[in-house]
Amino acid sequence: MLSVIFTWKTKNLCLRRCSSTLLFIGLFYISTVPVLAQTLTEASVSPLQSLAENLTSKKKDIRIQAIDELAASGDERVGVWLNALLEGQLYKRKSDGVIVIAKKSGKLYALTDADTNVPLEEVKKRALSKISINNAIRTKLRGLLSILSLKNPDPEKREAAITQLVGKVGIDAMPSIRDMYETETDARVKQQLRLLISVHDLDNGDSQQQADALAYADGNMNQSLINALRTLSLQAEDDSTRALASELVEKAEVKLKWYARVETVFFGISLGSVLVVAAIGLAITFGVMGVINMAHGELIMLGAYTTYFIQRLFPNTIEYSLFMAIPAAFLVSGFVGILIERGVIKHLYGRPLETLLATFGISLMLQQLVRTFVSSQNVAVINPSWMSGSWVVNPALSLTLNRLIIIGFCLLVFALLLLLFNRSGFGLQMRAVAQNREMARAMGIRSSRVDALTFGLGSGIAGIAGVALSQLGNVGPNLGQNYIIDSFMVVVFGGVGNLWGTLVAGMTLGIANKVVEPWFGAVIAKVLILVFIIIFIQHRPRGLFPQRGRAAEG
Repeated sequence: MLSVIFTWKTKNLCLRRCSSTLLFIGLFYISTVPVLAQTLTEASVSPLQSLAENLTSKKKDIRIQAIDELAASGDERVGVWLNALLEGQLYKRKSDGVIVIAKKSGKLYALTDADTNVPLEEVKKRALSKISINNAIRTKLRGLLSILSLKNPDPEKREAAITQLVGKVGIDAMPSIRDMYETETDARVKQQLRLLISVHDLDNGDSQQQADALAYADGNMNQSLINALRTLSLQAEDDSTRALASELVEKAEVKLKWYARVETVFFGISLGSVLVVAAIGLAITFGVMGVINMAHGELIMLGAYTTYFIQRLFPNTIEYSLFMAIPAAFLVSGFVGILIERGVIKHLYGRPLETLLATFGISLMLQQLVRTFVSSQNVAVINPSWMSGSWVVNPALSLTLNRLIIIGFCLLVFALLLLLFNRSGFGLQMRAVAQNREMARAMGIRSSRVDALTFGLGSGIAGIAGVALSQLGNVGPNLGQNYIIDSFMVVVFGGVGNLWGTLVAGMTLGIANKVVEPWFGAVIAKVLILVFIIIFIQHRPRGLFPQRGRAAEG
């Protein structure tokens, strides 16, 4: 009996101790778990979500302060958030107050989790509240995004971001930018940072900073820097500072005018190269055969359309399409030229007026064929990446790559034709027929064969010219008409059938046209050039480099 009572008391004591332990554990759980849950929740909330109320506030100052806090948070997603806000894609979901990225998809809005970039459901517009911004906030967002892009690991992107910030940086951002300048390792980026700092210091720096900026500005032709110098020359308190700033402005303007002349000459040479490439084929056919080919412009057009179709047939090889288009355009235009010579011109030798009318009719037929079977609208030919952009010599002079390449292409075509004329048997036969057709026949040269091949060569060169012209603008049925008159002017001015005359005449007319244009406009400039050529041929009917030989004398 005693053992039973002892056992019962022992079990009762154990139960009471267990109950106390369980009660203590329960109280501890109840008191600590909510605190831990709140701590974990706060840690998991992104800066964007924690600032949701301030970002949607009706007060502009509170929204701007929230944007500053967001930018200063250091979160790697800040750039995405600020860009979405700038693009008007940041919304607050009314159901739970969570900020999401929303893009319109038909009548609904496709949502994306702003924190994880995970696609969410599509909702109607009434389920969202847009975080609106005004022009002041837009300006601030652009500045913040530019500052963020300064930290991009890609030097080219950093340089592009600095270029956009020149003259637009606030005083608050300058300490961090000066620190970036000290730690920057890329030379080009460092140079741009120095420019940015100098422009700022000329406007807002102390006396020492202005002195350093003035020393940097000496000889620099950046337009933002020159504008800052102009402002300083008018508003500086110190007389010596105003005088120095004014002197630097004058010095920069002298350099700018000089480089403007260089740029004008470059544009003139590029226009001259286009004229030479367009006219050199006409110079060959006109000089050797005496044929006034009014369809020459349409042969240029065929070469341009050949480039277009090459890109359509091989869309994945745009970078190499020109290397395929050049021989293709030469063959297409050359073949059409031989057909024209064998089918029409062959029967009209010695009748220049009928030849002119016949080739004019052929030009109209070719234009109509293109309108019927291709399109009456202009089509675009894509420039390969290696022909896009420009070579920046300095802030005052940049040379476009497509025109630089066309200048080189023109000289290459000219050099190859010069070799063909002077170093090949076919070239010797062409020169013989051009100088004295009857004597060439007596020597056994088949002049009819030379005529066909010469016309094909001139037409093929016209096709190559079309490839070059396709890189300067759209391609259309009337492309050739824009260059046919200029081509005849180049041939007549340089001397019929003379390659050197064509080169010199084309470059001269191109430069003269670009020099006169700023004074009188494009149309009057062409009229003045035409009047000059008319007066010139009154005194030198055979051009700059007259053709030699009995045929020329007769």
